Amino acid sequence: MPLPGAAWCRLSEQLLGLLFPERIERPFSTEDAVAATLLQLEADMRVLLLALPLTERPAEVAARFFAALPQVRELLLLDAAAIAAADPAAHGVTEVIRTYPGFYAIALHRLAHTLYQLQVPQLPRIISEYAHTQTGIDIHPGALIGPSFCIDHGTGIVIGETAVIGAHVKVFQGVTLGALSVAKHLQGIKRHPTIEANVVIYAGATILGGSTVVGSHSIIGGNVWLTESVPSHSRVYHRAQIHVTRSEDPNADLTFSI
Repeated sequence: MPLPGAAWCRLSEQLLGLLFPERIERPFSTEDAVAATLLQLEADMRVLLLALPLTERPAEVAARFFAALPQVRELLLLDAAAIAAADPAAHGVTEVIRTYPGFYAIALHRLAHTLYQLQVPQLPRIISEYAHTQTGIDIHPGALIGPSFCIDHGTGIVIGETAVIGAHVKVFQGVTLGALSVAKHLQGIKRHPTIEANVVIYAGATILGGSTVVGSHSIIGGNVWLTESVPSHSRVYHRAQIHVTRSEDPNADLTFSI
């Protein structure tokens, strides 16, 4: 039986609508409607899980997944609040939940990560690739991300499988938390960096390696290439030498050199 990838993507969207009714056009009118939808989605999940080689019965996996949803929602509310607080352009948490691709990518990641923790094969990656397609943000479902995670803009972000991110971390577009090249047989080791709490990573920074730790309250500047650990409260930046000159001819273009 082929993997029901499209069905899982639809189910993910329905789950987000259940967790955050402000994302859907017609919010649920009563608590009974919410409860009925919850039961139907759990039944749908049980059917979809039949296509997979699970170590537990589909009903048990589905029950454990749905039992985790309240905690997932609490984490996502913290993420939305962190994004709203960090972005001067945001007009509140509701706007973040409804419209921000960074929040959407984090939300799908937290659903995929829950399935990953339940050792459901392949489907977590289907959801993460769906989020990647929709947002340009590539977060492996195995990445462990703490509360109050803020993605600003987000396009081009890559976060690898064994990355660990602490609380109150802010990441801008084009950031890579990746692996140094390792042999295939070492795939089980930690290959991606650890980012401790209250770190800001600016656009285009690349941080690589399983033993690389960015200490808490650090700032990693734009376009930094980092393959070794830095202590807490560090400031790491790339300084480009930029010169701007103007020709004596007032009609000539400015000349930039880097």
